[in-house]
Amino acid sequence: MIEASCHCGAVRMEIAAAPETVTQCGCSICRRLGTLWAYYPPASVRLVPPTGATEIYSWGEKKLEFHRCRICGNATHWAAVDKTVNRMGVNARLMPPEIVKAAQLLEIDGPG
Repeated sequence: MIEASCHCGAVRMEIAAAPETVTQCGCSICRRLGTLWAYYPPASVRLVPPTGATEIYSWGEKKLEFHRCRICGNATHWAAVDKTVNRMGVNARLMPPEIVKAAQLLEIDGPG
């Protein structure tokens, strides 16, 4: 079990396994957020608390909801607007550094 949390600890995530890869996306929002995304099926990530601790931002085609802590502002995760999509992104920078260092870094050029 991997634990991740925002800076203030108001948003915590319990994740089934460490990521094998983390993705540095070059799209207009991800590069500004400075995130490294680890991808998981939503069922393998437990959000604590499950609702109310984050604010949501969506842009462009509004297919993704980017979540950030309401208190410290850390980007925590993204979820698909279409809840039938079995994938979400967890900001791996919120995980312990040794977990991130052990993962392979992938770089992609995202849209926008």
